[in-house]
Amino acid sequence: MSAPTPVESAAKPSNFLRQIIEQDLAKGTYAQRRWGGGPGDAAHHAKGELDPAKIRTRFPPEPNGYLHIGHAKSICLNFGLARDYAGVCHLRFDDTNPEKEDVEYVNSIRDAIQWLGFDWNGSPDAEPYQASDYFDFMYRAAEYLIDAGHAYVDEQTIEQIRINRGDFGKAGVDSPFRTRTAAENLARFREMRDGKHEDGAMVLRAKIDMASPNINLRDPAIYRIRRATHHNTGDKWCIYPMYTYAHPIEDALEQITHSICTLEFEDQRPFYDWLLEHLIDGGLLSAPPPRQYEFARLNLTYVITSKRKLAQLVYDHRVSGWDDPRMPTIVGLRRRGYTPEAMQLFAERIGVTKSDSWIDYSTLEGCLRETLDVSAPRAMAVLDPVKLVLTNWDELMGAGTLDDCAAPVHPHLPELGQRQFRIGKELWIERGDFEETPPKGFFRLFPGNKVRLKYGHVIECTGCSKDADGKVTEVQANLVPDTKSGTPGASAIKVKGVITWVAVADALSAEVRMYDRLFNDANPDAGGKDFIEGLNPNSLKVVTAMVEPTLASAKADDKFQFERVGYFVADRIDHTPGKPVFNLAVGLRDGWGK
Repeated sequence: MSAPTPVESAAKPSNFLRQIIEQDLAKGTYAQRRWGGGPGDAAHHAKGELDPAKIRTRFPPEPNGYLHIGHAKSICLNFGLARDYAGVCHLRFDDTNPEKEDVEYVNSIRDAIQWLGFDWNGSPDAEPYQASDYFDFMYRAAEYLIDAGHAYVDEQTIEQIRINRGDFGKAGVDSPFRTRTAAENLARFREMRDGKHEDGAMVLRAKIDMASPNINLRDPAIYRIRRATHHNTGDKWCIYPMYTYAHPIEDALEQITHSICTLEFEDQRPFYDWLLEHLIDGGLLSAPPPRQYEFARLNLTYVITSKRKLAQLVYDHRVSGWDDPRMPTIVGLRRRGYTPEAMQLFAERIGVTKSDSWIDYSTLEGCLRETLDVSAPRAMAVLDPVKLVLTNWDELMGAGTLDDCAAPVHPHLPELGQRQFRIGKELWIERGDFEETPPKGFFRLFPGNKVRLKYGHVIECTGCSKDADGKVTEVQANLVPDTKSGTPGASAIKVKGVITWVAVADALSAEVRMYDRLFNDANPDAGGKDFIEGLNPNSLKVVTAMVEPTLASAKADDKFQFERVGYFVADRIDHTPGKPVFNLAVGLRDGWGK
């Protein structure tokens, strides 16, 4: 059995959300809650059994773009809490805005969550929920609010509504339409539904308090007219609910217990509670209601997460696409070589707080190193090759002879066996492993110095050849007899330097993409800066490398440690056995800015 990953072996640290959940479980806050087998209103759930899920959380993305590292934190948080407390996490597409949503994004979101290791809605085969499936109930709830005197149709212009809403220093002004009767409002709302008015001509607003110090309670809009074909409901509706109205209703229909969102929704919580209280009073929804809790969103250095700005990078061809390995999108991170284990470890490590803070990008990279160190097979690769000729090879080993060598697939997982390759007269070594005039502390190849070829022999450098420009074209050395690794007497000669290599005879040529951080600026879009100016011009370098022959069997998404270099992944799009392509996932150590 392989060693446990850091995710498996680490204890789950406590945080304020875990404390809230544990208190609710201890008090039995939701113990009598019933579940009708799927989302529904109060009558639907009343017919069900006691909910077998101790808690219900949800991840409700709007399908209008590709998910990024911030969403990954939220996924790991919501699905992880449900997993740890015998609950269920719902995947719900918050598709209330028909103009920006697309099935392409729906499919990418489903794939991202499954890749991260989670199932939704209580079953690996369950379909995600969709907010648009609740449009009929949302409309019914709106009519109830109108009948109860809690909502009215406002025919002011958008600009008039904005001005009359007031600001933090000035109370709002009542709409002249606020005193209409329930019957008048209901008739007008049905005209909105039936398409008798133009887009933007009127909105339905909740009737709360235009003098509230919380501007979000100053009669917020809950329905607007918008003629747009919806990817799920087609042209059935020409009115659509506002997100702040739809969100609490969706949670309640799904019997969510703990509705976890980021801090920007904190000011919306009073409306969330107001709406659910009134709909429970009207018998439309069951009690107890969901409760909303807010946590600080992820702020990661050297990264931007604005969908608009990420889209600009894509459409201006600053990157190759949404899945470019330099992008902070989940598809980009996956192509870069990030693993679900690394993402979950990162989410655990950064924790959950209610105060904003910045996480250094090296924390994310460190999590990847930890997970790959215990799992990635090893291989030798030469990224900047120069030829090394063992000038006495023919004399000692025989002309044309190739000597078999072996190395562990993984140094700590002997059950994975050995990898086989050969050594011969001509080898490829890293250009940087040779210095004709070595600097102080340089222990690799220079004339007169001995080094060990890893898994092979000790050699002694004798010199080099150069071209007309003085560039080294070949390094020469002598093989030291009876020093092959793993043979008697191999350690008789002590050397300070060990270098990696591949034999010219069986080396495999591969394209290697050396990715670095996309931005040089730790906060590329802070303070109104032009984030484009912070782009790192050296974020991608492509080299032709020589790699050991065992990598001929590498498949797309396979990950390796190239010894002495870093962790690499066979590109999931471009890699083929006949044309191998490897991406640098992360170096062996953090060398950024050093």
